[in-house]
Amino acid sequence: MTIAHNPLRDPRDKRLPRVAGPCVLVLFGVTGDLSRKKLLPAIYDLANRGLLPPGFSLVGFARRAWEHEDFRQIAYDSVKQYARTPFREDVWRHLAEGIHFVPGEFGDPGAFEALAMALKELDQTRGTGGNYAFYLSIPPKFFPQVVEQLQSAGLADRSEGAWRRVVIEKPFGHDLASAIELNDTVHRVFPEESIFRIDHYLGKETVQNILALRFANEMFEPIWNRSYVDHVQITMAEDIGIGGRAGYYDGIGAARDVIQNHLLQLLALTAMEPPTSFSAEAVRAEKAKVLSAVRIPSDLSLATARGQYAAGWQGGVKVRGYLEEEGIPADSRTETYAAVKLEIGNRRWAGVPFYLRTGKRLSRRVTEVAVLFQRAPHLPFSETDTEELGQNALVIRVQPDEGITVRFGSKVPGSSMEVRDVNMDFAYGESFTESSPEAYERLLLDVLIGDPPLFPRQEEVELSWRILDPVVEHWSRQRRIDQYKSGGYGPDSADELMARDGRAWRRL
Repeated sequence: MTIAHNPLRDPRDKRLPRVAGPCVLVLFGVTGDLSRKKLLPAIYDLANRGLLPPGFSLVGFARRAWEHEDFRQIAYDSVKQYARTPFREDVWRHLAEGIHFVPGEFGDPGAFEALAMALKELDQTRGTGGNYAFYLSIPPKFFPQVVEQLQSAGLADRSEGAWRRVVIEKPFGHDLASAIELNDTVHRVFPEESIFRIDHYLGKETVQNILALRFANEMFEPIWNRSYVDHVQITMAEDIGIGGRAGYYDGIGAARDVIQNHLLQLLALTAMEPPTSFSAEAVRAEKAKVLSAVRIPSDLSLATARGQYAAGWQGGVKVRGYLEEEGIPADSRTETYAAVKLEIGNRRWAGVPFYLRTGKRLSRRVTEVAVLFQRAPHLPFSETDTEELGQNALVIRVQPDEGITVRFGSKVPGSSMEVRDVNMDFAYGESFTESSPEAYERLLLDVLIGDPPLFPRQEEVELSWRILDPVVEHWSRQRRIDQYKSGGYGPDSADELMARDGRAWRRL
C-alpha cells in the first residue's frame, strides 16, 4: 500500500510524497555501467529522500562468485562515486541490510530456484509481501531467456494482494519484426500492465514539463497548431564519440539508438492532443494517436540525411573518426548522425514539418524541442529595421541547462525603429529550490509504485518502428555515407535537407 492510498491523508497535502510499498527489486546485470553509474546510486538517492519503505530489499543476480558483502561493497562504491544526494551513514546502513546477492547464469534453472528461495526468505525477514520488480539491465538477446526462467521458477506468478513487474531497457528490438517477437515473448509471461519499458528521457523533469507547459497554461495551447506554427525541430546532439560501445553501436546506428525511442517520444508529447486526464491510459492513448498519424515523405532521399564523424578537434583535443575507433570495421556504413523530416496527418498539424536530428561528435551536448512560429503576416517597418528579426520560437531545453526560452522581437533602444530578436528565459535552477531528481530515480519509483504514464507501451514501440523501418531500409540500399568534421554541426546533406524547404537548423 502506498501513501497515496492512505485514507487519513488529505489528497491536497503536498508535504507527503509518493512512497513505494514493501517490495524487492531484483537487478539482473549488476556488473554493467548502467547499474553502477545510474541504478545503484538512484536507489540510494530514493532511500535518502525517504521514498523507499523500511523493508525495501535489493537483490543482485550475476555470474560472479560473490557473497552478499561483495555486492554491498560494489553498491557502496557506486553510491559514494555517483549518488546525487549527500552520503549519510545511517541511510546507507539501513539500505545495506536489505542488499543481497544470488550468483548464477541465465541458462541455469537451479540459479533461478535459488533466487526464488532468497525472495521468499526476504518476504519473511523483511516483510516484502511477495512484491517483486525484475529489472533486466542486460543485453536484449537475453530478455527471452531470463523471462522464461522467471516463469519456470514461479517468480512471474502473482499471489493475491501481491504484484510482479518486469523492467526492460531499450532497445526494444532492432526493427518492427524483432520488436513484435520480443513483445510476444514477454507477454507470454507478464501482462502488459506489468511490463515497464524504460526510456530514461521520459523521466527527465523537462520532458514532463512539456505537458505542464501545454495543458496547464492558456497562453500556449491556442497557438499550438498549424495556423501559427511554421515547423518544429527536435534535437539530441552529443559532443562525445561512441567510447567503448563499438560492439553495441556498430550495426545499430544513431537512428535506431535515438530517433526510434527518445525523439519520437518527444514528438508525441509535443504534438499530442490534450488527454482527458494524466492517467497512464489517457496519456498513452493520445501519444499512440500521434504516432499512428505520422507520415513519412515519399522521397526519402530528399527528406533524410545521415553521416559519420571524421577525425577532428573536439574541445581542443584531437579525436579519431568513427572508422578509426577501436572495434569498428573499416567499411562500416553505420551512421553516427541521422536527420529525418516527418509530417503528422491530422487537423492540428497538417502541413507542419517536424525535423528530427541526432548525432555524435557535434559542437556541443544539447537536447531540445524548438517550436518555430510563422512570421508576422505584415511588418509595418522598413526592411532594414527588421533585417535582424527572425522567427518567434519557444525552445524547451531538456538538457543541459534545463528550462524554457521564448524568442521574440523587441525594439532596440535608440531613435530608430530597429527590431531585433531577444530571449526570455526560464531556468529550473533559478526558479525552484528543489533540485530535479535524476531520471532513473523518478522511473524506478514509478516502477515500485506501479505508476506507468511515463513508460511507452507495446503499441507505441511498434508504431515507432513502423515510422523508422522505411528510413533504415532506404539507407541500407545506399553505398555512400557522408563524413562530417568532429566538433562541427553535422553533414552537409542535413543542411541541404532544410535548405530545400527554405529553412535552417538552429545553431547548436
